[in-house]
Amino acid sequence: MQEIYLDANATTPVLPLAREAALAVMAEEFGNPSSIHSTGLRARALIDRARATARRVLGAPGGQLLFVSGATEGIQTAVLSALSALRGRGDVRWLLYGATEHKAVPEALRHWNRVLGLDLQVRAIPVGRDGRHDLAWLRQHAPQAGLVCTMAANNETGVISDLDGIAAALAGSPALWMVDGVQALGKLPLALERRGIDYAPFSGHKLYAPKGVGLLYVREGAPFTPLMAGGGQEGALRSGTENMAGIAALGAVLEALEAGEVFRDAATLAGYRAELLAALQHAFPGLVLNAPAEICLPTTLNFSVPGLSSRLLLDLFDAAGLRVSGGSACSAAQAAPSFVLEAMGLPAWQTASALRLSFGPAAEPAFIAEACRRLRDCAAALRGNCLTPSTDAGGGRPLDGITRYSVAGACCYVLADAASRQAVVIDPLPELTEPLVRLLSCQGYTLSALLDTHSHGDHASSAAELRAALPVDVLAPGEVDALGWPLGLERLVLGARSLQRLAVPGHTLDSTAYLLTEADGRVSLAFVGDCVMPGALGRSDFEQSAPLAYAQSLRTLAAVVGEQALLLPGHDYDNRLACSLATERAAQPLLAQVLGGDLPAETFAARKAELERGLGPTAYQTMACGARVDAAACESLRAELDAPALRELLANRPDLRLVDVREPYEQELGPLAAQFPAHCVESVALSALLNRLASWRDEVGAGPLVFVCRSGNRSGQVARALRRLGHEQAWSLAGGLALWRPQQERSAA
Repeated sequence: MQEIYLDANATTPVLPLAREAALAVMAEEFGNPSSIHSTGLRARALIDRARATARRVLGAPGGQLLFVSGATEGIQTAVLSALSALRGRGDVRWLLYGATEHKAVPEALRHWNRVLGLDLQVRAIPVGRDGRHDLAWLRQHAPQAGLVCTMAANNETGVISDLDGIAAALAGSPALWMVDGVQALGKLPLALERRGIDYAPFSGHKLYAPKGVGLLYVREGAPFTPLMAGGGQEGALRSGTENMAGIAALGAVLEALEAGEVFRDAATLAGYRAELLAALQHAFPGLVLNAPAEICLPTTLNFSVPGLSSRLLLDLFDAAGLRVSGGSACSAAQAAPSFVLEAMGLPAWQTASALRLSFGPAAEPAFIAEACRRLRDCAAALRGNCLTPSTDAGGGRPLDGITRYSVAGACCYVLADAASRQAVVIDPLPELTEPLVRLLSCQGYTLSALLDTHSHGDHASSAAELRAALPVDVLAPGEVDALGWPLGLERLVLGARSLQRLAVPGHTLDSTAYLLTEADGRVSLAFVGDCVMPGALGRSDFEQSAPLAYAQSLRTLAAVVGEQALLLPGHDYDNRLACSLATERAAQPLLAQVLGGDLPAETFAARKAELERGLGPTAYQTMACGARVDAAACESLRAELDAPALRELLANRPDLRLVDVREPYEQELGPLAAQFPAHCVESVALSALLNRLASWRDEVGAGPLVFVCRSGNRSGQVARALRRLGHEQAWSLAGGLALWRPQQERSAA
């Protein structure tokens, strides 16, 4: 599937004309521009030509214009230059930056403020709900500011700063002014000199040039201190042999921008954005724009969809070959809410679920049209799987067996029988109320019960909300106990399977396990809440705990479920998915002792309390490969195969099975059979994986299992979980499908 790259604010592909310019320099005009022979003089002339073009494009006929490695170096140089000039100034109190500024700016301010010993206060300029700077606040603080840093356009939202308004607010102020022009280059007229901007950094890779080259504009008369001293290149302002290939490529891009033939004008780009927005709004009727389109770059859309997480949408779009992001590329991997949207005062659901769609100013009409088509395909996949409000009734494969959900380490399970359309929800979470109502209603399920495994201390049960929103059989409030179990009922029947209740006080006084019994009377698994968690035992120091009952509860559980039944926890902080008493005996010496009958209940409670006091309140939240797992065991859990190793297995092991653990909507948009031999491919979504985990574990000599997903994260969880349970031939494709390329594609490349 051809990639549709919609993350141009993070980086852009290199234009063919830029590649050609760089290759020509590498092959022919490779001279050192500091040399005085003819080859060096030709190199110097190339740099001069690129600089002259940049001056015209940026509206900077005067001042200094340096070639640097990129925006970060430009920001560091500008901040060092400005702050060096502030030493000994008694009239300066503030260093100001926009609250939505790229993190490179406040970090540079704090760094050089500390290194130079200035002890000035670094403060954020507030922004409004529209993302623009509070000019009244800036005007008030400008008289005592030494440096003011703002962006021309924001990298996450695309909001265009009111540069003329900022210039007016700074009128009469002694402050120097730096404008981050990275996102504006090629999209906005900047007129640097006319606006009185002192410093402006730019980065080539945001506008179709290679990474590793950029520009820094310095106004005539603005203080300057070189960040890099040495051979005196760039007029002794930035030493180091020039990046000739990068400069040639950037010069070629700037020439194309000036000529106006490759890059689209603002009206065309705004039209592209309108097409994409219409496709998004058709796909997601409740979509909310996080910044007003009329004051944003015509190449950027930042939006949130109520009820759909950014992670779900990222996985969905990626399966369709659409590359978008959750915000700044520099912070996306940290999985935190967007600080930019938080600074704008947006509600938590928007800041945590925002996505950014951005394209470059050289985009073609066919590219936009294909992006819109795929967005519509994404919407159809969600509707077909009961994941949007405008969902198709009866959509998707009906739930059958166990579906697992996880929210910040807390687990919720839906136990369903497709034949009877009956379902039980165990440990319902407030964050899941809307999606569960939508899913169960769409597929026509009736709730037999809403159960909690214990009285929760760290989150609320959403049983009441679900009870009010869904059709029920036996859930009248007077007919269930405090945890939702129907009064007077010994067994909840769902088709050929049934649930029984087992009291296991300890973690809390009312802790309960729900045992899943198969048609043959065998207990196959247990929903154990926080009685036993993978790699840990639940805390027993809450006010409602029963620590002296804990030891006997564990022995009772062992007697009923045995060593091999899967235990499904109420919390799974390390994504271990499940465990068994056999695995936990080896991992937890204290548990092994109490199950062996060697430890009295009082001693067990005392040792557990001592452990919790020694390790703090999160003692029960052990990390994967933590203190209880030795180095050799940790290494054995890595269970990753790189692409060459998987190709070898595909060639030599006909019994190999490839399991796609992506969710059904991802599998529909990007089927695995398109990249691997169809006969060895199986699809088992991570959310439904618990239905197969025990059978995979118990298979002997059935051949290797290799799990795949988009990035290798989910498949890695599954492979490690299966290895912990005893399957030694469970693997994950390292880097996931993102790093996999079919052999024929590699050959063509």
